[in-house]
Amino acid sequence: MKEKVEAALGKVRPFLQRDGGDVQLVDVGENGLVKVRLKGACSG
Repeated sequence: MKEKVEAALGKVRPFLQRDGGDVQLVDVGENGLVKVRLKGACSG
């Protein structure tokens, strides 16, 4: 599951980076809950 989430984030990451941000995978829970950290222009 973690690999699939990373692949999906890899598809959107270039768009976020183009606007001065980024996304980091924090955790993928056993229940399917995905936690990410938005960085740069995307945070807040």
